[in-house]
Amino acid sequence: MMEASISEIFCSVQGEGPYVGSRQVFVRFTGCNLDCPYCDTPCEDTATCKLEEKPGSKIFTDVANPLSTEKVTEIVSSFRNIHSVSLTGGEPLLNADFISALDIKAPLYLESNMTLPDMAEKVKDKVSYVSGDVKLIPRSYLNDFDSYIEDTIECFKTLRNRDDRDCFAKIVVSKGTNSDDIESVIGDISGYISCLVLQPVTQKELLPEPKQLLELQENLLDYTDTIVIPQTHVMWGCL
Repeated sequence: MMEASISEIFCSVQGEGPYVGSRQVFVRFTGCNLDCPYCDTPCEDTATCKLEEKPGSKIFTDVANPLSTEKVTEIVSSFRNIHSVSLTGGEPLLNADFISALDIKAPLYLESNMTLPDMAEKVKDKVSYVSGDVKLIPRSYLNDFDSYIEDTIECFKTLRNRDDRDCFAKIVVSKGTNSDDIESVIGDISGYISCLVLQPVTQKELLPEPKQLLELQENLLDYTDTIVIPQTHVMWGCL
């Protein structure tokens, strides 16, 4: 029986990217292979998975971890009229075998840091949507920056946009974002994605100036369709 540690399962709307506002069930896996200095999402294993009883209620029931594929399928299938099931984290690709074994009828929407190409290979025919982050992690936080970028490019190549799968890239932009670094990576993956989403950081003190963001968008439009979308769920206080 396949099992995985999951921190929470709830129904809400997608708050980021081109599918913003779409109703989804979110399955948040624990664990991550990166240690990004700006990450604000707890990734540690938890004794229980928090299951929201009713969408938007913020009332949770605890379900013992780890959960089986059968249990996750049962929980997810109880929600109605959803666009897709968001597999998020942490880093869900750490649980690629578990994802491959899921028997969920709704389309699967993978939210990944796109640095595990071997794991991506295992789920490439399982997912219908790929929201791939390009993490602009400072070089000092990585043992091998070049290998990190190579893995990112290979992951996008493996999960590339095609007729039965939408793969798009997402980059968080702040005042200190280096536009040259972005252009270099996007130039390498532009043939694998449907579009690029520039997401301004939520913290007001780190927000890029409109001029910076618009200049960056203008340059990136030379490579691929580039749109600016902030984190909308933060605006209206929803999970």
